[in-house]
Amino acid sequence: MLEKPSKKVAGLEFDWNTAEGLFSFEGEDAVLFWITSAMKEFFDAIEEVSGEEAARVVLETTGFRQGLVVGKYFTDMNVSAAEASKLITSTYAAAGWGLAEIHYLKEEEATLEVHLKNSWEYKINVAQNKEQGGNFLPAHYAGIFTGLFGRNVWYEVLHYQIEGFEESVIRYFPSSENVEKNIHQLARTNEEKQIQQLERLVQEQTGELNALVKELSSPIIPVLEGIVVIPLLGAYDEERTEELLHKTLENLPAYKAKYVVLDLTGLNDNFTVHAASLIEKLGGAASLIGTDTILVGISPKVGMTINSTDIDLSKFNCFQTLQHGIHFALAQKGKSIV
Repeated sequence: MLEKPSKKVAGLEFDWNTAEGLFSFEGEDAVLFWITSAMKEFFDAIEEVSGEEAARVVLETTGFRQGLVVGKYFTDMNVSAAEASKLITSTYAAAGWGLAEIHYLKEEEATLEVHLKNSWEYKINVAQNKEQGGNFLPAHYAGIFTGLFGRNVWYEVLHYQIEGFEESVIRYFPSSENVEKNIHQLARTNEEKQIQQLERLVQEQTGELNALVKELSSPIIPVLEGIVVIPLLGAYDEERTEELLHKTLENLPAYKAKYVVLDLTGLNDNFTVHAASLIEKLGGAASLIGTDTILVGISPKVGMTINSTDIDLSKFNCFQTLQHGIHFALAQKGKSIV
């Protein structure tokens, strides 16, 4: 058995050096036996690790940059784009890449079409049960002709063989589109997805927090028979005001409350005209269902704010502390704490 056999196929030189474990194609080191099943596992692994969308960008980028190497190879041989297009068919067919034919080549305009039939990528896509063809080879030929034309060339797939056509047809043309832009676009897309995921998480957490705040803020506390206390806490906007009014009118009858004690202690730093209006509305609403309102915890600062408004709270009994307010309510019922 020969240790260094050589073979010419379609004018191309193939050489083996079995003693050294080497194989060369046209004098360049090469590798054989990337059979379809092995390549399928390779492609599947890329998609499994990086996801299908990222895998397409990875394969497109790899195909394009390998094409640049081939384009440089032809350029270093002082081969024109027209001559290279003739060599590509025999070269790639001999290497098992399928039948690649170049049509409508216009060097001045840097345009052409590549027709691919029975390529290894098509066979892998069939084995993967894909409905759309891959983009390694379309990008690969974009890389080749980018090198040959000396200007950036990009592609548009008119149709894939896997879609039921006799061959894949890819159109090439000058463009600012390139693999770097697609890599950056993928990164931005992934960032946007992460941002959207974080926004959804924030919305969910905010919703839960708002529900908790509604549950805990301004609770209605029954302290004695017929007497409930509502501590007003924090700042009240329109939404919180409506929530509290609804909650109060809904729950006071259930407690058979004769007196509702509004504790303003928690409003010292947040007492505004809006808060004063809330108290007036609460008291007015409570009176409609037969409940009297008592105000407690009025600090000098709160008192000054009330006096500076046009809102009249003088119709309510006011006391400095919660204890005084509860004692007053009991006294009105003829009771006292002993």
